[in-house]
Formats: sequence, structure tokens, C-alpha cells
Amino acid sequence: MSTTQSSFDSILAQCLDVFLKKNQDYGTSWRVLRPASLTDQILIKASRIRSVDEKGIQKVNDPLHLEFYGLINYSVMALIQLLDIDLDTTLEASELKKMHQSQAQRARDLLLNKNHDYGEVWRMMRLSSIIDIILMKVHRIISIEENKGKTIISEGIDANYLDIINYCVFALIKLEESKS
Repeated sequence: MSTTQSSFDSILAQCLDVFLKKNQDYGTSWRVLRPASLTDQILIKASRIRSVDEKGIQKVNDPLHLEFYGLINYSVMALIQLLDIDLDTTLEASELKKMHQSQAQRARDLLLNKNHDYGEVWRMMRLSSIIDIILMKVHRIISIEENKGKTIISEGIDANYLDIINYCVFALIKLEESKS
């Protein structure tokens, strides 16, 4: 499991690096997005991954593995937006870094707990199944959002964003291991 932990840490460090560099380029312009808009961005990226996977070819030359990094950062942004911080507030880079790291730590803690209980069974999963589960999680979020955040028995929106982060990490680990 230490390999999974170190891979998670490396992947999330890369995500943080991109997140902070984009913050330098664009500032906190994403803060105007409501969580539902971020969910739609996640839907678009996850749908592209599945479409290219099903077709076996891609016509847009953006590396497909980078879409998983984008999914992670959009999920982190959505989790930050759920914190109900004044959306009109521009956040300093140091504050954004702490917020990103805090959400990444939540996802990491969840990953370690689930890996303990499930024994890293995700390693036996096909990449296509991981992609499908990410899309299912997005559709769950959309349903919960349409229900104004209310659930009867199910986990909330944040739990699904955290799962998306972790399934993206699993996909990236599997992609890296398939190169070896």
C-alpha cells in the first residue's frame, strides 16, 4: 500500500502545481462557478475520456491522461466551493494552496481507509470500469444537486467528489503501471 500512498502524493503534488500555476495565469476566476458548473466540467472531461476509450482513437491532441489530472483539480475546486466561503472573495495563493492540500488530504485519508478494507481490489479493475465509475459518480452528484443537496440514505455530494479524486488516482496509477 505504500506504493499507492506515494503515487497518490506524487499525483496530487502535480495537481497542486498545475492548480497554482493556473491561479497565476487566471487568478481565482473559477470562484464564480457554482458547484453544479464544476460538476458539468467534470462531466465533460469524464465523457471525453470514455468517448476516446470507446473509439480507440482521439482527434484532439490533448494527452488523455491529463484529463484525469483535470478531473482531480475540478473536484478539489468543487469541494472548496462547497465550503461556503464568500464567492466574491479573492483568495491568496497561500490560502488556495492550503485549501487544495486540505481537500487532497481528505481524499487521501478516504483512499487509505477504503484500501485497508477492500485490499486494493481496484488494481484488478479494468480502466474502462474505473472510467464508468467516475461517470456514475458524476451522475450521482447531478442527481443530488437537482435534489438541492438532499439525500435520504446516500452519501452526500462531497463524498462523491472525493471518490472521483481517488478513482482518477487509480486510473493514473494503472496507466503508469501499464507503461512499465
